[in-house]
Amino acid sequence: MDQLAKALKSTFGYDSFRPLQREIMDSIIDGKDTFALLPTGGGKSLCFQLPALLREGLTLVVSPLIALMKDQVSQLEAAGVEATFLNSSLGARETKERLRGLHEGRYRLLYAAPERLMLDHWKDNLAAWNVTGIAIDEAHCISEWGHDFRPEYRQISRLRALLPGVPMMALTATATERVRRDIVHHLKMRDPAVFVASFNRPNLFYRVIPKDQPVGQIVDFVRKRPMDSGIVYCATRASADRVAGSLSDRGFAAVSYHAGLTNTERASNQELFIRDEVRIVCATIAFGMGINKPNVRWVIHHDLPKNLEGYYQETGRAGRDGLPADCLLLFSAGDAAKQTHFIDEMTNPKERDIAREQLGLMIRYSDCPDCRRRELLRYFGEEIGGESCGACDNCLEPRETYNATTQAQKLLSCVYRVRQGGSFGVGMNHVIQILTGSENEKIRRWGHDRLSTYGIGKELGKSEWGVLGRELLRNGFLTLDGGQYPTVSITEAGIEALRSRRMIHLSKPMSSPKALRAPRVGGIECDETLFDRLRKLRKRLADERGVPAYVILGDNTLRQMARDYPVTVSGLGGIGGIGERKAAEFGKLFTDEIANHLETYPRVRFRDGE
Repeated sequence: MDQLAKALKSTFGYDSFRPLQREIMDSIIDGKDTFALLPTGGGKSLCFQLPALLREGLTLVVSPLIALMKDQVSQLEAAGVEATFLNSSLGARETKERLRGLHEGRYRLLYAAPERLMLDHWKDNLAAWNVTGIAIDEAHCISEWGHDFRPEYRQISRLRALLPGVPMMALTATATERVRRDIVHHLKMRDPAVFVASFNRPNLFYRVIPKDQPVGQIVDFVRKRPMDSGIVYCATRASADRVAGSLSDRGFAAVSYHAGLTNTERASNQELFIRDEVRIVCATIAFGMGINKPNVRWVIHHDLPKNLEGYYQETGRAGRDGLPADCLLLFSAGDAAKQTHFIDEMTNPKERDIAREQLGLMIRYSDCPDCRRRELLRYFGEEIGGESCGACDNCLEPRETYNATTQAQKLLSCVYRVRQGGSFGVGMNHVIQILTGSENEKIRRWGHDRLSTYGIGKELGKSEWGVLGRELLRNGFLTLDGGQYPTVSITEAGIEALRSRRMIHLSKPMSSPKALRAPRVGGIECDETLFDRLRKLRKRLADERGVPAYVILGDNTLRQMARDYPVTVSGLGGIGGIGERKAAEFGKLFTDEIANHLETYPRVRFRDGE
């Protein structure tokens, strides 16, 4: 066994690498600048942590959030790795002690925020600490085209001049081709080795349902998952507080997280969630990046996200441990209209056009009757094969189609008549108002109440016409023209459909399923009673040490124990996630708990015969 594989097993307790991890580590050990794009839960951190153990000197990790630094250092210390962080959360005495340790060469990894690296005295410190590797975590923060641009990240490029011979690694979980190029350019990376893993998260189950009394929908969802941790993303601070309050009133342990809270309140609520004191956090998008909690079992979007990149990143908080997790989006045309209104108020035309295009793709994803996974991955330039992904609502319960010829002809004809009768176009909402016989001032002023299509669509409501219009856009019968106020036009295919009066079949609108449960994609079947017992032991050990439970052992590890029933420390050798340090410190406690369980309960026989 080579050094990397030995270190992986002895320190972190794993027998094999995840996709591309080995190649990325080999590249950085060879001294090459390296760009790595791995999905959330794909093991990015290990790509710089493991090489740091095998080479002399200090690996400098640039990280954007205090919580992330603290969390990763706690996990490294639990595995027996000398690591530290420096940030504003430390007092003067503790900072001085850690600086002394760095000067003495005591640490293998140092986590620091980008703005701290630019302080005057750091130039001398970096030269004195024998820095032999640089890792830029959450590297998409350096790009204006990324979903979480942070101006302070632009300063990191100065590290190239301060440490010219040191290989640099940039890591991110989400970046389009444009963002990737931006990262490489701004970090001044030299002919980097580039590794891009699949964006596919097969353990995540994607579903979208119509938004209808959302608090009730969320309550119904979480009531079926009483032991699971989850995040509810909300568009505003007020809705985050309201949903958290409603859940708390119904007996669920929930807190809110947003920029309107004090720093102390935010830190406290985040800590409660990370340590499993509360199961649910209702948050704006201010929450999430750097949260390394692997056992988040579900993410709900109470409101429509602004773009697919943010949605992918936020759903990626779920199932980081590889176990099954649910991603639920509550969709309404009203949310789309609100987002459009905010975009229309943007003063920068370029930003407005980008935001409008990104929102259009988000709406298309929410509305589409096809595989959601395929639609999401296509945004990142990735295609997947197969008829069904097996883990989204549209694949498991395909939507029916219906004969929409009559209504489609009416809408297509209305768009055609408007264009035929004037030199300007109108938006989809205006077309729907003509169809439903609205008497608003614009329709009368522009003479659209005299069109032959005026009022011929009163059999459907405005929202129903909106769904039909989006389906005709998706199927290529209509198109939206760009500009500040997008107008709708009929395509050649639409004109042909009008003339030939051919039948048009469209997908029925999505409906709220009474009970659509996600399959256990990649789950570990185990003795659930024993798993719960081991989870309680882990929580007690974590509380005694003042760390999150997953720093002790992950859910994956506990589930393997609750399946294999090891009753001796030597029997833990086949359980992933238990390195030498953790086996020595915690092994007997867990194996004794399993032995005690077996004195009362028989072993469970599993369906595959094990």
